[in-house]
Amino acid sequence: MEYRTFLIKYAEIGVKGANRAYFERTLASNIERVLRSAGQFQVKVADTRISVSAEGDFDYDRTVSLIRKVPGIASFSPVAEFERRDLPALIGDAVSFFGERFGDKALSFKCDTKRSYKAFPAQSPEINSEVGAAVLSAFPNVHVDVHDPDVYLRIEVRDRVFIYTDDIEGIGGLPTGTAGRMTLLLSGGIDSPVAGFLMAKRGVQLDAVYFNAPPYTSERALMKVVKLAEIVASYAGPIRLYNVNFTEIQMYIYDKCPHDELTILMRRYMTRIAERIARSRGSIGLISGESLGQVASQTAESLYVTDEPAGMPFYRPLIAFDKMDIVGLSERIGAYETSILPYEDCCTIFVARHPVTKPKLDIIQEHEKLLEGIEEMIDKAIGTADVREIGG
Repeated sequence: MEYRTFLIKYAEIGVKGANRAYFERTLASNIERVLRSAGQFQVKVADTRISVSAEGDFDYDRTVSLIRKVPGIASFSPVAEFERRDLPALIGDAVSFFGERFGDKALSFKCDTKRSYKAFPAQSPEINSEVGAAVLSAFPNVHVDVHDPDVYLRIEVRDRVFIYTDDIEGIGGLPTGTAGRMTLLLSGGIDSPVAGFLMAKRGVQLDAVYFNAPPYTSERALMKVVKLAEIVASYAGPIRLYNVNFTEIQMYIYDKCPHDELTILMRRYMTRIAERIARSRGSIGLISGESLGQVASQTAESLYVTDEPAGMPFYRPLIAFDKMDIVGLSERIGAYETSILPYEDCCTIFVARHPVTKPKLDIIQEHEKLLEGIEEMIDKAIGTADVREIGG
């Protein structure tokens, strides 16, 4: 059976009250954008559902793969679409669909009807009963099981009649763009791509900043981060990636400051740079992938000191996750194999043998006074950043 229409279902959007229409329109617009590479589609919003219908040739498998990644979709179903007429016509359509879908297979089924079009001349229980009886009569090898059927024969009576059996899980959440723009500090590790994915799933539109340190980091390390940005963008939509050369700043801190504080000081200046880039883009927050206590720079004291220069909220969706939770999510979104490629990262090049785990803000601020002229270096790093548009 060739399916040309998909019925999109959402969860959280349904409780948005007077704002629901805005979330529906945004989700429909995101679906239209994502599906441009798979064919031409008509996307319509009606009665707590979004229908997606192919116009002309399209790539079915790619369409399914793309829809599965769109934030805001709880599940979706490939459906057979029929003209809405009367009950006998609906019964005939359902029997025809069942036969084409399952033939003479021996299985159990249950009918499940939603009648959004209230003027239809039969209510849901009657439709279930009449369709069920017709299927039993037409196919001797099937039987009804209302508790645990092999197949749910689902019927939705709307402006058209939609009949389907499969329900494909989406990623849920809220449509990208409904929670504002934020800036992700993206490294080449496991954590930050997952953090970006989770915030995109909550409706956040992403930019990203990567701190590069040539010649201590290679072109391969940069390409790894670009690939990770592409993976996140496959869920989040287009991402503007800023590749910032951090070498001069990093070496200056290394030369002037205590080495046990290097990571904290380095991260404070990354925060300052990311915040300036974020403000230039209208971002309302920064995002990073720290998990509390995972490494020395992620203790509560270290994060407090790292956040102090930000001047805007710092979101850390992984803060209470353990490493195996994060790895599992990384594998789920398809980022893990890229994240573990053994290419150097500027955050790990000059790690001290015994880094400070409970830094004191006043001491760190005092040592920053040793860094005369670093503001000019920050201006240079931002002004010479390589900017790439990732995803479409």
